[in-house]
Amino acid sequence: MTLPKDPVMLLSLINTKLRDFNSSLEDFCKENDLNEDEIKEKLEIIDYHYDEFKNKFV
Repeated sequence: MTLPKDPVMLLSLINTKLRDFNSSLEDFCKENDLNEDEIKEKLEIIDYHYDEFKNKFV
């Protein structure tokens, strides 16, 4: 899977996938062979952080 470079677009994509298809960020990353830390770093740029309880970036 190719992720958007724009952090806002990335946020939208990830939260949609988490809501509709994956039970956790870890699950999403494993399924798509992605680096979880890289995603977190990119979204921290726009002050979003993963909330495990809500299973989304807030």
